[in-house]
Amino acid sequence: MEIFRKGRPNTWGVRTPRHINTATGEEDRYWIGREYKTKTAAVRALRQWMSDYEAGKVAPRIDMTLGEWLDEWLAHHRVESTTIAGYEPKIRLHIKPHIGDVKLTEVTDDTLNGLYRMLETTPCPTNKGKPLGAKSVRHVHTILSGALSAAVPKLIPANPAAAAKPPTTRQIKAQQCRYNTLDDASTAAFLKHIWAPCGRRGCGPLHFCTRDAPLWTTYTATGVRRSEALGMKWHLIHWEDCAIELEWVVVEVKGKTVLRRLTKDGDDRAVIYVDQALLRVLRVQRERQQMWRERVNVWADHDLVFARDGYMPRRDGITPGGPQDPGQVSARWRTVRERLALPDRFRLHDWRHSKITNDLDAGENPVEVSANARHHSPGYTMGQYGHRRVEGARRLAAGTARRIGLKGPE
Repeated sequence: MEIFRKGRPNTWGVRTPRHINTATGEEDRYWIGREYKTKTAAVRALRQWMSDYEAGKVAPRIDMTLGEWLDEWLAHHRVESTTIAGYEPKIRLHIKPHIGDVKLTEVTDDTLNGLYRMLETTPCPTNKGKPLGAKSVRHVHTILSGALSAAVPKLIPANPAAAAKPPTTRQIKAQQCRYNTLDDASTAAFLKHIWAPCGRRGCGPLHFCTRDAPLWTTYTATGVRRSEALGMKWHLIHWEDCAIELEWVVVEVKGKTVLRRLTKDGDDRAVIYVDQALLRVLRVQRERQQMWRERVNVWADHDLVFARDGYMPRRDGITPGGPQDPGQVSARWRTVRERLALPDRFRLHDWRHSKITNDLDAGENPVEVSANARHHSPGYTMGQYGHRRVEGARRLAAGTARRIGLKGPE
């Protein structure tokens, strides 16, 4: 229709036909534009709208912001509680304060790219005043991509994150620091020290000096993750087969200790094989646990190998026998690390890196190493851990020199 203007030439306007708004489910109609200079331009705009509408490219008219959609998406997202706990801080701290007020239909790839560049360059109060690393920014992109994908096609016609440019894998690897590792000799010295009694008054099987020796030994000998060791159960130890079935993990969710089934990397029946020496260590742990059962008044039996013992019981209703607090286990590890003068920032998880690296360095079969670490492929294991190939590389160089008859100058 022609729109009469005062003091300037008339323009042409065009409205959409009556249609169903996919976001609200109600009938809708709105102006496509009112400033077309000619009738031909207005008709062309209507035809373009009709073509886009039939192709599903027209975004419904909604006032929902990106922040509101992220809240709704997270509330109904069906994933592990630990995953939700990891998503929530990223959304609250790094997404909503910057682009949370942008309308969902107005979010573009440029909007997301601007957020990523800002997070990579602007000091972040929650990151000790440093910008976020490439890996963290990539995680933000993963969250946004999943949330925006869930809005297609009901709320938006296409996912703008598909065209965004988050940090690349090469950029992430360039920022990764090397893991701390201990060689076999240093590991053997560590095991010797943690089993040595202090000799003080009251020293014995239940004294704090060797309280966690079985747990630390299990980490060094198996390379399991912190949560997996704390979730080991007695009935899943196959003594005759020298195998341990990993079915449960202990994790922290919103400040609470939770025992749940193992779902890491799609493990359905994760089994690791161990030596008889470690099984003897676990028998010592079982004997100590029986001593605690007889000493304390109440024992909440969860069949856990490394359950909460009766040392310094808390008054908040948590009884011995239940799952240990992972944060307290890490705190006790830091104390041991300082006492034994281990490398700074050597984490419990670094025992996993040490074991896998040392196994590969010793020439063990990469397929078996990968299977016991429960990686998805030997190629991943070699790519992540096969860097310190000292002995293997030397044997390769010697073999090459021997085959080609290489000799030094006489």
